[in-house]
Amino acid sequence: MPSATYRLSLFCVAILVAGHTAFATTGGAPDPVVLTFSTVGDSRQDPRAFDGMAADPSTRGLSGQDAHWLQNSRALARILRGVSEQRAQLLFFNGDMIMGYGRAGVPAGWATSPPDVEQVRRSDLVKDVAQYAYWRGMVAPLMEAGTYVVPVPGNHESQCNGANQTDPYNQLPCAKGKHAVAENEAAWVDGMADLIIDTARFRSMFGEEPSHLSSAAPAQDGEATDQSKLTYSFDFRGSHFAVVNTDPVGTGPRGEALDSHAPTNWLAADLEAAAARGVRHLFVFGHKMAFTYDYSGKGEVKARGLDEDPVARDKFWAVIEQYHATYFCGHEHLYDVGRPRGGAYQVLVGSGGSPFEVPPDLKSAHPATDRVYAWATVRIHRSGRVELTTWGFDDHFGATRRLAWISLPQ
Repeated sequence: MPSATYRLSLFCVAILVAGHTAFATTGGAPDPVVLTFSTVGDSRQDPRAFDGMAADPSTRGLSGQDAHWLQNSRALARILRGVSEQRAQLLFFNGDMIMGYGRAGVPAGWATSPPDVEQVRRSDLVKDVAQYAYWRGMVAPLMEAGTYVVPVPGNHESQCNGANQTDPYNQLPCAKGKHAVAENEAAWVDGMADLIIDTARFRSMFGEEPSHLSSAAPAQDGEATDQSKLTYSFDFRGSHFAVVNTDPVGTGPRGEALDSHAPTNWLAADLEAAAARGVRHLFVFGHKMAFTYDYSGKGEVKARGLDEDPVARDKFWAVIEQYHATYFCGHEHLYDVGRPRGGAYQVLVGSGGSPFEVPPDLKSAHPATDRVYAWATVRIHRSGRVELTTWGFDDHFGATRRLAWISLPQ
């Protein structure tokens, strides 16, 4: 993978510590930071396939808390503290904040035989609401401390997994496999809409509002549902930020389901408009990676992101590179930074607490970083200089360390 050699060299790069970058200079003149944002994704827990390092030593399973709320509370809480300490104004969370994977609607059986309280509690809809509420509670302190949380939908939020639908009375059925469904998109909107984008809250937090708000229109890329709260964009402090739903409900031009497909037509128009306004820095956030990271180093890891459809992926990546954007993503539960085609960067930070892709006993391509809980922080200077720093701590919850530093192209 193109990023392999590059990643190893990054450990040798020296940078100023996080708290001092605001005093950096360019040509002897002060060059203050005008905006700092962080990004990470994938904090949901798995009740059956959790990582062994996340087990409670007293039970050899998940803690009662994480088994109930299906969150890696320990890893996420520590990452959020790091983001807060770095004084990020924005945190883009790249999806899979809940386990989800049910179908968040009213089961048909309830119409003829009303459920009791326990059956209601076990429904997919109530589970989703509870999991969203727990995650929102974890990130709430960030909002009160000055970091606006910007949510990005993931496949666990939008898709129904047919393997989970085993109770025809208490669950709505879904097709075999993993497919986005309208009920889950509606549950996402119910759980996240107040964050997308609350201009009044921006104003109260930062003394200014985001501008040039835009969102995807239905059917712009074949979607069958309203995407305005799942795919959207805005400008803030001279930079443009686009959030894309990589698992929408709908059908593409070749009759393909839109799971694992980015809204490329919308994104192309959105970035074109931003570039025409003279916006200098363009950042795109989606859940699924455009290029799967081969942690084996041997070509043994199959494509499982947007690259499941290489034709559609290549069109998406051509837009990213045309506008010199940087793409931040998750889905693969690990960390990787690279330039897959030698131009634009893909920053993969699906390392927010979900079970690692790499087993603890596997000798992977980059053992020093393939099992780290990691996030990225970007600092944009008044001169236009952009610094990307990644931070993380290992699966034993050791000391937080700087993983890499990159000066992004201007």
